[in-house]
Amino acid sequence: MVRIATIPLQRTLFDAIGQSQLRLAEAQQQMASGKKATTLSALGSEAVRTLSARSLLARQQSEAVVANRLKSTLALVDSHLTAADDSLGSLKTQLLKGIGEGRTDGLQGIIDEAFQTFRVAMNADEGGAPLFGGAQVDLPFKPATLADTIGMATSAAFTNDQVKSTARVADGLDVTVGIVASDIGSDVFEAFRTLAEAGTIGTVPTAAQSAALQTAAAKLDSGIKQLRAQSSENGRRQAQVDTLADRASERSTILQDLISKNEDADMAEVASKLTLRQTALQASYSVFAKLSGLSLVNYLR
Repeated sequence: MVRIATIPLQRTLFDAIGQSQLRLAEAQQQMASGKKATTLSALGSEAVRTLSARSLLARQQSEAVVANRLKSTLALVDSHLTAADDSLGSLKTQLLKGIGEGRTDGLQGIIDEAFQTFRVAMNADEGGAPLFGGAQVDLPFKPATLADTIGMATSAAFTNDQVKSTARVADGLDVTVGIVASDIGSDVFEAFRTLAEAGTIGTVPTAAQSAALQTAAAKLDSGIKQLRAQSSENGRRQAQVDTLADRASERSTILQDLISKNEDADMAEVASKLTLRQTALQASYSVFAKLSGLSLVNYLR
């Protein structure tokens, strides 16, 4: 016969065992997930701060994606502008040399090569979208060969519009990143048109061709200045975006640390807690088993 006095004690101990099991399960869940709680509401007073930090972090991460994409675009622009600058600078040197020496050996080939380099740069694209086309999808620089420039109006040579793209790289800050071909190459195009209309330039230029070389060299000088002004502005934007991207990364790190402090469990503490709760539960089982085994019969034997 079970002692009547032990029944309330058994019930109390049974309830305590249930609570111990819940606390052990909580510790096991923390150990498995690495988190203090499975829901934001369980974080109590820290829930609001955590939600706010998560919202800010999502925005910072979104702006970081835009900044990184923008850095890639600006680097492409810089690469193509640099290639065009190098080629046009070399052509200008050869034109001045031909004018000064009165001989133009190989100059026609240099002119053709420089034109194609400039054309490739102006029609460069990123993911199928022209870099210098504005909002247009057609190639922004129309003439395919040097001969195509003959008699062509400058406005007809460029098919870009004046829509320049912008990107939001920080809260309330938009960066204009678009450069259009006509802003870079109008004077350069006119220099090439002058050279094309002068006809094929042989070893010794004619008087008309020498005059054309001088006109083209002046236009080319102006065009290179145009190009370098745009290249300088692109470089300024690159530096600006790099700075903003670094700041966004720093803010993201701070926000991630804040979220981690609010959400992540201290694994050493959880391991200690888990061991203690397992020991306590085992002790409760042992005591419950002993109480359950108590009987008057044990004392009458």
